[in-house]
Amino acid sequence: MSAPTVPSGLLRRTFRRRQARIGAVLTVVVVAVALLGPVLGPLLTGYGVDDFAGRPFRAEGVAGTDDLGRDVFTRFLAGGGPVLLYALAATAIGIVGGTALGMLAGYSGTTGTTGSRLDTLIMRGGDVLLSFPQLVLALLAVAVLGSSGWLLVLVIGITHIPRVARVARQATLSVAGQDYVLAARMYGMPRRRILATEVLPNITGPLMVELGLRLTYSIGYVASLSFLGLGVQPPAADWGLQINENRIALIVTPWGVLLPVLAIAVLTVGTNMITDALAKESADTTGGGA
Repeated sequence: MSAPTVPSGLLRRTFRRRQARIGAVLTVVVVAVALLGPVLGPLLTGYGVDDFAGRPFRAEGVAGTDDLGRDVFTRFLAGGGPVLLYALAATAIGIVGGTALGMLAGYSGTTGTTGSRLDTLIMRGGDVLLSFPQLVLALLAVAVLGSSGWLLVLVIGITHIPRVARVARQATLSVAGQDYVLAARMYGMPRRRILATEVLPNITGPLMVELGLRLTYSIGYVASLSFLGLGVQPPAADWGLQINENRIALIVTPWGVLLPVLAIAVLTVGTNMITDALAKESADTTGGGA
């Protein structure tokens, strides 16, 4: 019963674009470093993550030593995992929660007075959450519950939800009046099944774009909060934490700061390029189907 306007092959068409392919290469390189780094680091340098390699802030080895005399390159190779894991988890929370609430709000708004009230309740609740900056919420959560990487994942994910919900609601409104949805309602199909089989497949375009955006923002937020000491705690290896630990010796041994900054920047640029290509392809698909 689903409409023929479902954006089939969106990803395949997106990666025909040169911009998306370049973004994918940049992203894959950083992801490979983050995933393989913990294994390759000791093999390449001969040091473990917490091993003493020399006097602090000395240009020894590949990239020198950090504030405690540990090998910078080893810790850099081991420090990408937490950033990627936490960013992906926060993005998943935001996308799943925001899509569910946005679809429920958008579909309910077309079903009568009671549904309109539910739509209003969900969206106004999201507005309240949006009024609090993410950093303020993170600081409040840490003050109440203590510092934890997974706590910050939850905070970041929750703050993504109202933004994703707005996109999902608008997309749902655009398809809720289509014939295939009206036919499903006429046949008495349950609301959850209509949303899952008739609405969701037809709003994947904007949701894929939003997925890329949320992932990009999550990477920056996770790294920033770790830099502030609110995420991963010492002596763990983490790119954001590594920037904070080595910033005082930026002139003497710059690689302790430059390596994680460069990795985060390349990852952010790569995901942004893929997101932009997705947005262009989604817009072209919508325009072409009009």
